Amino acid sequence: PVRPGIVSPMRQVPIDIPRPEYAERGYPIVREPESLSQSQDTIERMRLAGRAARRVLAKVAAEIRPGVTTEHLDEVAHEAYIAEGGYPSPLNYNGYPKSLCTSVNEVICHGIPDSRQLEDGDIVNCDVTIYLDGVHGDTSETFLVGEVNEVSKRLVTVTRECLYHGIGAVRAGGQINEIGKAIQAHAESNGFQVVREFVGHGTGPIFHMKPNVPHYYDPKHRFEIVPGMTFTIEPMINVGNWRAQMWDDDWTATSVDLSHSAQFEHTLVVHEDGVEILTVGEHEPQPFMAGQDRSVWPSTLPTAEGVAV
Repeated sequence: PVRPGIVSPMRQVPIDIPRPEYAERGYPIVREPESLSQSQDTIERMRLAGRAARRVLAKVAAEIRPGVTTEHLDEVAHEAYIAEGGYPSPLNYNGYPKSLCTSVNEVICHGIPDSRQLEDGDIVNCDVTIYLDGVHGDTSETFLVGEVNEVSKRLVTVTRECLYHGIGAVRAGGQINEIGKAIQAHAESNGFQVVREFVGHGTGPIFHMKPNVPHYYDPKHRFEIVPGMTFTIEPMINVGNWRAQMWDDDWTATSVDLSHSAQFEHTLVVHEDGVEILTVGEHEPQPFMAGQDRSVWPSTLPTAEGVAV
């Protein structure tokens, strides 16, 4: 099992970088957004934040190899956020001590970067969120470290497919629970289980807001998807039992049976006639927009630079 290492002190962000309201005091003001449909100006800012998040993730991905500490990955991410002119959204959000989440093997999500070295055969999810020009861009991928066993490799592949099955279920006028229905069907048909304790979420000027986006099917979880809505889909899929347990740090969640867990995440905006992925590069495919070929995923959708999944 993964054991916690030493966590270094919280990193500083230059004073001239705009920061969210929780950056200093450590907790967000709980408030309802004025509207769940974002303005065109907000959506354009979210495109730019999403692309920046993608570039940060690519820089982190390029460093992943056996012997590298997750602390080093956090340092790379932290400097990359600053180079983009952005603030690391996780940093001091409800007291979270780092700029990146690194979730290794049985860690489902919110793993804190520390002195532990990545080992040959590990899988690691790196979750990046940048606060840039007043909005958040949130994305994550799971990467293979060295030679990984076939079950974990298949878990990572299927989890990535689950993300795109979920995106493909999004439509204006549809229900939010159609997303989880598609994800759960694909995960379980491959012999894996969907984590229920953690869900996708609305995002934009506020880091976490309505709607909640379960990655499993609950017929009672009805919430209409409307144009202009921006939210994440971020399925966490386990090899074994879907239930989670927490470490004493109150952040790190692991599978109860210590089976491996993988996760992929994009931030999206809903249009009248399709859905746009905000956390991809400007010239990457948008297979879920109107008139596009939805069959081009996942094999031709790129992962972070230099890392094959």
